[in-house]
Amino acid sequence: MKDRILSVDIFRGATILLMVLVNTPGTWSNVYAPFLHADWHGYTPTDLVFPFFLFIVGTSIAFSYKNRTVDAKAYKKIAIRALKLIALGLFLGAFIIHFPFFKNFNEIRFPGVLQRIGVVFFFAALLFINLDWKKLIWATAILLIGYWLLMTFIPVEGVASTLERAPNNLANWVDVKVFGSHNYKADYDPEGLLSTIPSIASSLLGVFTGLILTSKQEKKTKILIGLGGSLLIIGHIWDIIFPINKALWTSSFVLVTAGWANLILALIYYLTDVKKIEFGSIFRYAGANAIVIYFLSSFISKVMGQIQIGDTSLHGWLFHRIYVHDFMALETSSLLYGLSVVLFYSLVGYFLYKKKIFIKV
Repeated sequence: MKDRILSVDIFRGATILLMVLVNTPGTWSNVYAPFLHADWHGYTPTDLVFPFFLFIVGTSIAFSYKNRTVDAKAYKKIAIRALKLIALGLFLGAFIIHFPFFKNFNEIRFPGVLQRIGVVFFFAALLFINLDWKKLIWATAILLIGYWLLMTFIPVEGVASTLERAPNNLANWVDVKVFGSHNYKADYDPEGLLSTIPSIASSLLGVFTGLILTSKQEKKTKILIGLGGSLLIIGHIWDIIFPINKALWTSSFVLVTAGWANLILALIYYLTDVKKIEFGSIFRYAGANAIVIYFLSSFISKVMGQIQIGDTSLHGWLFHRIYVHDFMALETSSLLYGLSVVLFYSLVGYFLYKKKIFIKV
């Protein structure tokens, strides 16, 4: 397409390949700190990756639905796409490689990355096609402020709420009560139910960026930089009373991650769409089939982790046979394994793109 904004495609592809990198180290026992999530409060570069993807989902919503007719057909398409994403996520959580090919019901994790993408896409798209930009600002503010009030002022079974990892943390308590044994951890889920509320705001902030990019505004780069810087400042100020936390997806976390997303996207936009400098094609190829690449990487990684070779898995066997050497730190070996996986899926993205195969979920 002539009017396609290359920077968005590059940003999307880079984000999905980063998701693959941080999800597939050689060994979780030896990973460089920037490629790990923060223990609880605070954030690392890795904590930016998933919110970046939800942000770009919102940007894509602004592109795809800006001029579409709001009718039953539009609602049906939105609902079907959301259900497909949720179904793929549940499949990943339940699949095992041996008969009967699915875990016992009590062992299946209900929340997950694809499930959250599906839910967030559904609500962000519905809000976008029904509200103008001013009402969307109010909706975003209500989601963020409302979540802050819920998390800090609602007691849990008569005990004052906390933002620490504890039974009287409202988000954790809701996850345990609703999902029981179906959480990622026994006491909480990083893609839990209550924390999905502010994650919708992550996507809505991406919607605003999409509206800026498709508008007739001049100096879009400066607008994105100003927006990104403002969100960063407000988010870090809010961090004082509502700590930045990915596991809880706090409102300050939403603002800070959207701030970084705008700043990075502004740089890519300036280089590719303004200055017409050609770079990042490999990311663009991956971005064209982002969900497919994420699903394949997760599925194949899961299969490799379950195939046994001696006393280890196929994943472990390949890692130790090819990447582990006496002259190299295990963290470096682990990173090289992850980069090899990224290279493989970059080639998959390239192949699909060149063959004009675009699988829309």
